Amino acid sequence: MCGRVYIKTSLEELVRNFAFAERGAIDALGNRFPRYNGAPTLDYPIIIRDMVREPDVMGPVFASARWGLMPAWMKPGGRPPPINARCEGISTNGLFRSAYRSRRCLVPINGFFEWKDIFGTGKNKQPYAIAMADGSPFALAGIWEIWKDPAGIEIRNFAIVTCEPNAMMAQIHDRMPVVLHREDYERWLSPEPDPNDLMKPFPAELMTMWPIGRNVGSPKNDTADIIDPIDPDPEPTLI
Repeated sequence: MCGRVYIKTSLEELVRNFAFAERGAIDALGNRFPRYNGAPTLDYPIIIRDMVREPDVMGPVFASARWGLMPAWMKPGGRPPPINARCEGISTNGLFRSAYRSRRCLVPINGFFEWKDIFGTGKNKQPYAIAMADGSPFALAGIWEIWKDPAGIEIRNFAIVTCEPNAMMAQIHDRMPVVLHREDYERWLSPEPDPNDLMKPFPAELMTMWPIGRNVGSPKNDTADIIDPIDPDPEPTLI
């Protein structure tokens, strides 16, 4: 699962770090970043494949999108929009297959959070921050849709694709988001209908994680110290 992310740069710096993409219509997001505790239902800059020059030149473009997938046919007031799409069955699941086939996206971030169930009770979980070992920004694999609200306003939205964990992530959770290598960005955004070999665990040796404070549990806590490392609670000992 991936239910919380962080972007520790300004929007301008984020765009510069992914300079291969056209800027697109994201200026309205400018005062919302850095965002150290990013939750679902908020708007994020994602990268989609769209027209970069008329009449038909396509390429990577930044766009604003809300986290939580809502296909056009989804009725308001129903179940909460899914924030993740499991890679297993994504090409056949009716909720995800159309977006996976033709509307894939990149979700640029600096890191994400996950919670370890230390005592196996589902309570008092220890949160961890996860990032690249070299501190560089990276992109998660996503899929996107367009949904119209009752007023007829179009809302672009997205979900993050998840896969089995790598060896590092397996220490704290049984899933992880699909992290893409930079050389695979173009292919993930391409018209190729089923790039399923890209949906795999990212090499653990290129990543790092560290325990953080439990105040990350509330999205209202959105300050830089959210990602500061702490000494974790001791794990239970078997006697």
